[in-house]
Amino acid sequence: MSIVLGANQYGKAETRVVRIYRDGPEHEIRDLNVSTSLRGEFAAAHLRGDQSGVLPTDTQKNTAYAYARAHGVAEIEAYALTLARHFVADIAPVRAARVDVDEYRWQRIAVDGAPHPHAFVRAGQEIRMASAIVEERAGEPAVWVLSGLRDLVVLKSTGSEFHGFLADRYTTLAETTDRVLATSVTARWRYDRPAADWGAIYPSVRQILLARFAAVHSLALQQTLWEMGRAVLEAHPQIAEIRLSAPNKHHFLVDLAPFGLENPGEVFHADDRPYGLIQCAVQRDDAPPAGAAWEPAASFA
Repeated sequence: MSIVLGANQYGKAETRVVRIYRDGPEHEIRDLNVSTSLRGEFAAAHLRGDQSGVLPTDTQKNTAYAYARAHGVAEIEAYALTLARHFVADIAPVRAARVDVDEYRWQRIAVDGAPHPHAFVRAGQEIRMASAIVEERAGEPAVWVLSGLRDLVVLKSTGSEFHGFLADRYTTLAETTDRVLATSVTARWRYDRPAADWGAIYPSVRQILLARFAAVHSLALQQTLWEMGRAVLEAHPQIAEIRLSAPNKHHFLVDLAPFGLENPGEVFHADDRPYGLIQCAVQRDDAPPAGAAWEPAASFA
């Protein structure tokens, strides 16, 4: 028996990059959190401490800054893809690169009814996401691009049921035909090719997700996620697959009878844990293989 080195990777996590465009009277701001991860010929670093083939993580950080200036940040998908391609094409020991980008939204502060040209306020807690994965191959490199969002908090005060579920001797949950349905949606979608109109597709997907959540009379959160994902694929043929994750943000009716009060579905206790976590993938049956697209950068631990 021998002991050998298995898969390995390294990178720079959560580099905060703020790109401000000052080339006009109205400034623009792009606020990013960038993580890079590289795989390749790094066995010597692990086995012998030989760093000659290792591009420092500090250099990866600096590259993220330099590319934000030299190439700009038009859409975070394009920025991530440009960075990933650079690491694979220009750094000899690198065989694969993954770049994950979160974007925090800002909107202009209104002063006397007019948007201020260079003062901003954070726009809610929702975060836009993008990932680009590039793998060296004979001929053209393999490329995957993901877009997504997280912390999209939504609630329906009615139009949701949950009954007819499997029960055993440990089941205490009461069936209901009218409940509050609330969740924080995480959605990521994979494109069938490494080029798309990312700037137009993102707001469209976001609106479809919101509209279907609102319109579907839900018999289960599973059903709602399916309808949301299906609507996205029907509207956007460039999207091969969408994955959705939604924790139940439970709202329990408060018993006001001890106080001589009725509670006809008006006062609730919001309980953040424990919570049900519902997840699903919706995909085309002829979608191209996902390859390394869904392998998370932090898959080792």
